[in-house]
Amino acid sequence: MSEQTAPAIEIRAYDRLPEEATRIRREVFMEEQGFEDEFDDVDGRALHVVAFLDGEAAATCRLFAGELEGELVLGRLAVRGRFRGHHLGARTVAAAEDEARRSGARAITLHAQADKQGFYERCGYAVSGPRDLDEGVPHVWMSKDLGTAGEPR
Repeated sequence: MSEQTAPAIEIRAYDRLPEEATRIRREVFMEEQGFEDEFDDVDGRALHVVAFLDGEAAATCRLFAGELEGELVLGRLAVRGRFRGHHLGARTVAAAEDEARRSGARAITLHAQADKQGFYERCGYAVSGPRDLDEGVPHVWMSKDLGTAGEPR
């Protein structure tokens, strides 16, 4: 009987938008979901987190300064279709939270696609603002306090 090995997951943070994150976001948001305005000036000032599965770029998100002191915004979380089911979304969010804590942030907010609300709730986020539309897709504002062991604020 052969022994199965778990896939190797490596997560890296970049202070510039890496090509790996660009490819993932183009594939997921533009090609798969039909968004048009995927890249913006925030990319130039964000921290980009990329998860690699067995050496291949599989998931990404970005973090940038929010409007409130001590707050960062998590955005553009994307997992390539063929890599879904490996908990890479949750691992990428957790890595971004670790980066946020290291930077001194006390909270993270995000603008989640409404159909992903349950995922973010499982990651400890709570609805913190209204539902609205982004390119015609329902979204909801959510947040998480980083200073209370992962409890939603």
